[in-house]
Amino acid sequence: MVPELPLFDLATINTATNNFCVINRTGTGSFGPVFKGSLSTGQEVAVKRLSKNSGQGMLEFKNEVVLIAKLQHKNLVRLLGCCIQGEERILLYEYMPNKSLDYFIFDQNRRASLAWDKCCKIVMGVAQGLLYLHQDSRFQIIHRDLKTSNILLDDNLNPKISDFGLARIFGENEMEMRTKRIFGT
Repeated sequence: MVPELPLFDLATINTATNNFCVINRTGTGSFGPVFKGSLSTGQEVAVKRLSKNSGQGMLEFKNEVVLIAKLQHKNLVRLLGCCIQGEERILLYEYMPNKSLDYFIFDQNRRASLAWDKCCKIVMGVAQGLLYLHQDSRFQIIHRDLKTSNILLDDNLNPKISDFGLARIFGENEMEMRTKRIFGT
């Protein structure tokens, strides 16, 4: 896949998530369920497990691995490794303890806890992440599924763009992308 990306074995991931215990489930995306895990080093991780009936397959899995492994920006979620073993397709990310932006803005009590300056910081962080993707990275990338549930928040509520399964790389001379399929939400 990507030579510099660590590969994890399924036994390590099973141990980290307590065999994908329901208690450790933090959410579900179009890719499949996401679990909180803890590696033997003590590092907390988010474990994204491709669901067999997710509608996304190996192409989207490979796309996410290849794209995000090559990208580094403070406002993009960091991919720590992956697991491809038997039928399993799993991605390991840095864990974001404050979940996603939609967790805050669609709940009246949590939304009230976001002061105006924090909201501005979140918006600016997302904009900086998009500017990096569109202009400053080695590749020009269009995300194609940017929404509040794909904006994760770290322990200081710093935003990180996630879920690159539908993202596409622009060619050097391309000014627009055409597609025959509808993508995203």
